[in-house]
Amino acid sequence: MWSLSFAPLVPLPILIGLSLLAALAAGAALVLAGRSAILRALALVVLTVTLADPSLVFEDREPVKDVVSIVVDRSGSNQLADRSAQTQTAQAEVERQLRGMSNVEPRVVEVRDAQGSGDGTRLFEAMAASLADVPSERVAGAIMITDGLAHDAPANAEALGLRAPLHVLTTGRNAEIDRRIVLVDSPRFGIVGKDQVVRLRVIEKGGPGRAGLTIRRDGEIIARREVTAGEIVQVPVRIDRGGPNVVEIEAAPLDNELTLANNRAVITIEGVRDKLRVLLVSGEPHPGERTWRNLLKADANIDLVHFTILRPPEKQDGTPINELSLIAFPTRELFQVKIKEFDLIIFDRYANQSILPLLYFENIVRYVRDGGALLVAAGPEYAGSQSLSRTPLGQILPALPDGSVIDEAYRARVSEPGRRHPVTRDLPGSEVEPPRWGEWLRMVGARARTGSAVMTGPGERPLLMLSREQKGRVALFLSDHAWLWARGFRDGGPHLDLLRRLSHWLMKEPELEEEALRASARNGVIEIERQTLGDTPSPVTITGPDGQSRTVPLEAGRPGLFTARIPSSEFGLHRISADNLTAFASVGPDNPRELMEVVSNPVELQALAEATGGSSRRIGQESGSAVNVPRIVPVRSGSQFAGADWIGLRISDSGIVRGVSISPLFIGLLGLALLFGALVAGWIGESGRRFKRTAEG
Repeated sequence: MWSLSFAPLVPLPILIGLSLLAALAAGAALVLAGRSAILRALALVVLTVTLADPSLVFEDREPVKDVVSIVVDRSGSNQLADRSAQTQTAQAEVERQLRGMSNVEPRVVEVRDAQGSGDGTRLFEAMAASLADVPSERVAGAIMITDGLAHDAPANAEALGLRAPLHVLTTGRNAEIDRRIVLVDSPRFGIVGKDQVVRLRVIEKGGPGRAGLTIRRDGEIIARREVTAGEIVQVPVRIDRGGPNVVEIEAAPLDNELTLANNRAVITIEGVRDKLRVLLVSGEPHPGERTWRNLLKADANIDLVHFTILRPPEKQDGTPINELSLIAFPTRELFQVKIKEFDLIIFDRYANQSILPLLYFENIVRYVRDGGALLVAAGPEYAGSQSLSRTPLGQILPALPDGSVIDEAYRARVSEPGRRHPVTRDLPGSEVEPPRWGEWLRMVGARARTGSAVMTGPGERPLLMLSREQKGRVALFLSDHAWLWARGFRDGGPHLDLLRRLSHWLMKEPELEEEALRASARNGVIEIERQTLGDTPSPVTITGPDGQSRTVPLEAGRPGLFTARIPSSEFGLHRISADNLTAFASVGPDNPRELMEVVSNPVELQALAEATGGSSRRIGQESGSAVNVPRIVPVRSGSQFAGADWIGLRISDSGIVRGVSISPLFIGLLGLALLFGALVAGWIGESGRRFKRTAEG
């Protein structure tokens, strides 16, 4: 290839000035002398060109191909119906046409779902990556074969950064039918016992305009509704327990619908308890009283109401009530009017001293059976005639006193059932024998009646008893010496772990349930954990989003814990059930963006494509998997690269320069000869005209 270049011998402003003066002189000469001044003007032109120093530049170029990015959408939405077959056919035809262009290099990049991220189809990221090593002048264009649903499309052509045409070939059909749920507002947390409102909209194409909704919480149907498509609907959901509450909202399917995956929305609402209210009644001042109070006051989630009986009835000495500085014990308000407001009632070394009428103990029994919790931390009074076991509370207490009080040093031990129970499992110091904690000096002898003894004292006597009473829970601590651990007596012990777990188990903390089934999903693996007090739990049944079930055995882990790890490539909510327990695990994002909108749309990327000079068109036919792929035409100039039945690629004819040679045109003898010849020709011509005029005169 050759080209003409200039390297002026004088600065460019001077050359321009000299050129203007030469032009003025030549013009004046032509006006005054007529045609006889043409040769003079020619001499001035030769002089000006000589000063510009023109040269012929010869380049040895090696042609390079322009690059076309072919972005093939293999995401979930482009696999629906027969879009996959349309995509395959279109890709084969595009590659066939490009193979016929010797100056074009096609680069095929396939885009699949962003696994687990929920970010949808990332077509433009893939296109940019495929062209990252190509100079912009060598990019001939980009061809996307997709359903038109890209979730990373830039706002405009400037943000796209493509200086070549973008063509979008859209699969699918015009008459597609689909219904989907769009979440407008979904809460992440909710107070246990209160409603949370989920706001959503049902969007449909080709539907009747009305849709039935089914609302489930943890797999149980809690409501059904009929809604109008397009309107915002408010769905109240009661949060009935702490921890994750999995809410499913499902719209009824349409006939011949593209997919049912977007008919369902999944929301996980974390149930949190409002302030837990605890009533602590200490029968008398004693060293352990402060331990319970400090523990409960240190918990920011607990509102503690604490009363200590300082003046029991037997200590009446006739002092008038108005002269006492003590606060009267509001028994009626606490144990009749507001008893249901408490999550836990604790009797700490409380003896039946006629302060509480038997009617109030009956109220406590009903409170427990209706779902409340009772903890009795017993001292020597539990073995005597004023024992709480001799009140109506004896109906629900898990152990009854045998009348003995053991006053000797001993180490509390975790029993075999206790090693499985979440309250005492892995209690720090229990992993060795004897346990690595301090001794206690007293306990009350008792006979177990119901429940489990999770800790024992000397002679395998029950020390800590846990039981369930209908909907409620009861714990009985048969020693008042847990405070010795808190004081560091003989190296102390894990009093905080034990007492905190105990109180939270009573208040139904989900993590401390002794019979529980938990499941979670991470990186495509479902992790299942079964907590049980039994030796051999039943296998779990996993039901996938497609309704198919399979049974999976569990492997033993730590005492009371059995686990399983199940790989799953199917996105959606999986139901895990065993022994009347149910858990849920959502593989992938709860509501994957990829399947929220699945109706193919050539208009979605049309404005962006046309801004680059390209086009967006549907290639799918209304029946069959045939496609209408336009002709691909190389275009070397212009700003439009599309027509009714063709799409164009910008061809740059780029090359790599291997060598350059320069040949000056007016430097040296050639320039001097031309200038001298022009001057001589002008002189001869002028002399001839003068001789002719002299002869004629």
